[in-house]
Amino acid sequence: GIATLSMNRPEAKNAISTRFLDQFHQRLQDLRYDPSTRVLILRSVVDRVFCAGADLKERAGMSPLEVAQFLARLRGAFRDLETLPFPTIAALDGAALGGGLEMALSCDLRVAGSGAKVGLPETRLAIIPGAGGTQRLPRIIGVTKTKELIYTAKVLDFQEAKEYGIVSRVGEDGYEIAKALAKEMLPQGPIAMRMAKLAIDKGVHMDM
Repeated sequence: GIATLSMNRPEAKNAISTRFLDQFHQRLQDLRYDPSTRVLILRSVVDRVFCAGADLKERAGMSPLEVAQFLARLRGAFRDLETLPFPTIAALDGAALGGGLEMALSCDLRVAGSGAKVGLPETRLAIIPGAGGTQRLPRIIGVTKTKELIYTAKVLDFQEAKEYGIVSRVGEDGYEIAKALAKEMLPQGPIAMRMAKLAIDKGVHMDM
């Protein structure tokens, strides 16, 4: 059926700490091998936020080696999300900035409610997106739009996110849109869905 992975770290706007990453990785592994999961919806239950990206307060106390190790694990977790064998939908009902948007980009599809805000504003902090944003976003919306977003550090509202092609559907409530979209997928053959995902994901990197 439809599985929902809900992020709930309200005190830190769902910022990704080491502990959060451990739990996220374990949940993805549980889902990967659960034969009953046909579609996954990734959402936040924290008001006005999807995910704030990496926990910069925690990072301030890390050594350079610890930061490098954390980033490697973060990229690995997003790769785990991206390579789940079934369709995945990110339901955006709040801010998905920096690493939060990079997490959403690791899903097959993204939908947005009216409270969604998306962007990769890292250049404001004199850094660049470090968890796949510079690779995944141009594959989804093209190189030119990606460069414009990253160079200007622009934050888009839900309608602008659809115009850019970052999300495919918008409405008042992103989670409700995601559930409706997931229900449209359930009648299809589960093996065909898995094979279609594999063929598309592998095919975009191959010559004909």
